[in-house]
Amino acid sequence: MHPAFSVIFLTTFIGAAQGLFLALFTAQSYAAFKLLPQPDSQAFYGWGSLLALALLALGLGASFFHLGHPERAWRTATKWRTSWLSREVIVLPAFMGVVFLYGLAHWLDWHPVLVTLPSGLPVDPTAVLGVVGTVLAFALFVCTAMIYACLKFLAEWHSPLTVANYILLGSASGFTLAAAFAALAAPELVGFLAGWAAIITALGLISRAASLFRNARLKPKSSLRTAIGVKHPRIVQKAQGFMGGSFNTREFFHGRTVAVLRVVKWGFLMGVFVVPLLLLGFGLRGSAEVLSLAFAVQYSGLLAERWFFFAQANHPQNLYYQSIA
Repeated sequence: MHPAFSVIFLTTFIGAAQGLFLALFTAQSYAAFKLLPQPDSQAFYGWGSLLALALLALGLGASFFHLGHPERAWRTATKWRTSWLSREVIVLPAFMGVVFLYGLAHWLDWHPVLVTLPSGLPVDPTAVLGVVGTVLAFALFVCTAMIYACLKFLAEWHSPLTVANYILLGSASGFTLAAAFAALAAPELVGFLAGWAAIITALGLISRAASLFRNARLKPKSSLRTAIGVKHPRIVQKAQGFMGGSFNTREFFHGRTVAVLRVVKWGFLMGVFVVPLLLLGFGLRGSAEVLSLAFAVQYSGLLAERWFFFAQANHPQNLYYQSIA
């Protein structure tokens, strides 16, 4: 498939934002149970939510560059019963709204006790919003991933590993960003967040390596003979059939060589997983510069990973246009 950079930026921006929000609420939950020190609510949770909201807005803005008629974008939400894209369009603004309210509640230091659990733990509006936001964050991960995983004719995408990778890679980048942000706003949380970022990054490496292993061993169900309905044992395509390109030759193939794909694959494996893991280890002592570098490297690697994700998918129509693809 031809990778669209608008979709690449959409999925990586909102993935990092979802992971950042999950990191914020995870830290709040641990602090509520006295397992972590309580940071300054306005500085950490308030500004952290604003950062997550900015990433979500950037992702939403990038998505409009993928539309032929942006003014009709509202229509994408009308098929929510059958379309994962429609569900994503609904869940994304709902998640943005909850992130905004969560950050606003912390910014205004609005913590009235709504109910007290049997354990004696008080529940305030930020806890309720955090739970709702967590559910929406995972729902958004699933909706985004299932847009691709539900396509049976693209075997490279049609796997539960696609959903696992979207969740793990987005969460890894978000927790890494949270660790870098905590080095500035809440140094007492750096070790906790950087440790979780390393764990999730390692899990993401296992999941992504499994998908690469699986995809490398896929065998096409169709052949050139079944594609054009000719049973002759020896078929050779001599020409494309027309002089210029077409939508098919532009949108269903990336136009790069196998060597380029190989370089991108090893590049993102180093950029998303190996180098960030090393930098997170060095950044456990609270270095904002090292942790910021870890996020920058990991996000750059995610751009390459998402490009490879789209480029690796081999559309069945390329059986016919093999002189191009």
